[in-house]
Amino acid sequence: MVPASCPFSESVDKVALAWCPVYVYIVREDDEKMDIMRKAFQMFDTQKTGFIETLRLKTILNSMGQMFDESELQDLVDENDPEDTGKVNFDGFCNIAAHFLEEEDTEAIQKELKEAFRLYDREGNGYITTSTLKEILSALDDKLSSSDLDGIIAEIDTDGSGTVDFDEFMEMMTGD
Repeated sequence: MVPASCPFSESVDKVALAWCPVYVYIVREDDEKMDIMRKAFQMFDTQKTGFIETLRLKTILNSMGQMFDESELQDLVDENDPEDTGKVNFDGFCNIAAHFLEEEDTEAIQKELKEAFRLYDREGNGYITTSTLKEILSALDDKLSSSDLDGIIAEIDTDGSGTVDFDEFMEMMTGD
């Protein structure tokens, strides 16, 4: 249940992320990555056609500092250039580049989430209580009613234990 008063009510994932400093990190990282991809694409779209040659993708990924598996890259090129034109548009390029950026992101996000969880797991028990989580949520948004908080907690504490363990926390934060 996403409370209407929540500024992130369009997305349950964002509601979950709103109380954690990791959210700011994720949004900032996404904007920075999009800017990097746009600049890389424009640098190689020298004719300003809105397309780049698929042969240049290796060079572009290298210039972005991305490691990649060549066969995996070829599979992604095939998916994003189904007519085998030898070119991809910006969306296709983003699909390809994001695949490799995502692998790196997952590890970075998981590390950040572990650190955030550790901050709230003050006793080091491997969980945070739902009452602690309620306190955090209400401190971040004083407009959340008790029933709003109960609804959020019910979604997060899937096993009804009164605690949120790291797996539940990860699922809440990543939607996976």
